[in-house]
Amino acid sequence: MNIENALTTARDAAHQAGEKLLFYYTSQYTIRHKGGGNPVTTADIEANTVLREALVGAFPETGWLSEESSDDGKRLQKEWVWIVDPLDGTVEFIKGIDEFAVSVALVRGATPVVAVTYNPATGCMTHCRQGSGTFRNDRPVRVSGRPGLEGATALASRSETRRGLLAGLEGIIEITPTGSIAHKLAEFAGGRADLTVSLAPKNEWDVCAGVLLAEEAGARVTDLDGQPFAFNQPDTLRNGVIAANPSLYTELFQLVAERRR
Repeated sequence: MNIENALTTARDAAHQAGEKLLFYYTSQYTIRHKGGGNPVTTADIEANTVLREALVGAFPETGWLSEESSDDGKRLQKEWVWIVDPLDGTVEFIKGIDEFAVSVALVRGATPVVAVTYNPATGCMTHCRQGSGTFRNDRPVRVSGRPGLEGATALASRSETRRGLLAGLEGIIEITPTGSIAHKLAEFAGGRADLTVSLAPKNEWDVCAGVLLAEEAGARVTDLDGQPFAFNQPDTLRNGVIAANPSLYTELFQLVAERRR
């Protein structure tokens, strides 16, 4: 596997899928619900097809895990696996809020080595490969260097904020409700906020690309138990996300742990 070729292919595929999303974003599409308030649109499905044809077509030895594809478990036998969400932030997409993204990651074993998120509504592409730093529209970016929680800003889920899951953090940090965890992690990696946290379970396809983007931009990223992420697991669900620079992370983790007791 040539990692640079994989990154180039992932960027091109994410852009193509994003153009498909943008077409539907400004036109008509159908919506159905998968249960649990989880909608899927024509745009999700067609973007998924674009990504699979481009990524697995270019690298037929790779496995595949996507929110919009049935998981037959064959990926677990593969060394290299694409983990994608063709439209992370479908609710925002439907509401016309430009906080959604195509999310593409390539993992080797359990570790992401390539990551791309693309928001076609804003034209922002964030990408990285392991060990080479994070880039936003081809310019290098780093996470905020704020040393402590005082005055810190956070990007957090609209639904979690609305449901009161973050009530214990409000008043300590300034929370900006924002869509799509993939979008939030990319924005955080680019320095838009000092941290991002999600207290609700997330699937691998929601966070895989964003975790590597944030880490390559200088962040420490773990689940709510402080454990690093391992991807391409039989159970794709993870118990939330905590992301901040290393100086801020310890204080943030302790605050979240106290609120979870």
